[in-house]
Amino acid sequence: MYVRPAAAAAAAFLGFTLTLLGGTASYAATGPGSATGTGTGTRPGAGRAALGGPVVYAHRGASAYAPENTLDAIDLAMQMGFDWVENDVQRTKDGVLVVIHDDTLARTTDVEQRFPNRAPWKVQDFTAAEIAQLDAGSWFGDEYAGAWVPTLREYLDRVQRNRQRLLLEIKKPELYPGIEEQTLKVLDEAGWLDARHVAQRLVVQSFSADSVRVVHRLRPDLVTAFLGTPTVADLPRYAEFTDRINPWHTTISADWVSAVHGLRGAHGKAMEVDTWIVDDAATARRVQDMGVDGIITNAPDVVQDAVGGF
Repeated sequence: MYVRPAAAAAAAFLGFTLTLLGGTASYAATGPGSATGTGTGTRPGAGRAALGGPVVYAHRGASAYAPENTLDAIDLAMQMGFDWVENDVQRTKDGVLVVIHDDTLARTTDVEQRFPNRAPWKVQDFTAAEIAQLDAGSWFGDEYAGAWVPTLREYLDRVQRNRQRLLLEIKKPELYPGIEEQTLKVLDEAGWLDARHVAQRLVVQSFSADSVRVVHRLRPDLVTAFLGTPTVADLPRYAEFTDRINPWHTTISADWVSAVHGLRGAHGKAMEVDTWIVDDAATARRVQDMGVDGIITNAPDVVQDAVGGF
């Protein structure tokens, strides 16, 4: 298990990582893009076999070791050497996109103490200013007291500063009409829809096929993923508007993964499979043997040690 370092130890760890990468926080050998990550123009996911294992995605950041979907969690993922992070996007009452998984604030913030009369504490019932007052770290550990629910723009700026890559989930789009267009607008304003980001650093996913279809229609250059496990018979329909099928690990087999790989997705390349949520070595090796392209995990260090991914 990875123990969160003190500031000095974290700096030493990060310095060691940067030395290994040639002195810069580059995208070297860290997953989709190319074997060197230096900008070959290939789409995310190309050449994964050459990388020595499935790509490892830090789910909601390094969320086994820091409060999920916070800046602390993605900073820790960077310090651990992982540049692919996953997040969840929802919308406040006044129309601001924020990064949080649940559609209620109760589990991961102190909203019940700060706003006791506002049950059931739905994200969409609070303004961005109100959500900014909440403590999103103390529930995980006292050392994270004061962490907050970041806006999507804050999150993007930190991922950019860290030179990381983003697997962005549009969460419960049925609650937030137009969230696809708004998400793309924020991505664009933050500089995330230029050719380099689109080619190597960004994937947009959702459990809603309609939402993925909307993103593909609005930005057909973007790599997209559908979260779920369609039947083999239904896979060709998904291939029309998405590049990846990202299933829960208990729902797949080697034959199903092979069936996905046998189809060409929306960009004319073999479709890919990134499975979730895998936090133990045995399961990581099992899905690796099935041929998955990526593993989404709360404990990226455990998975990387098991499968040799990046």
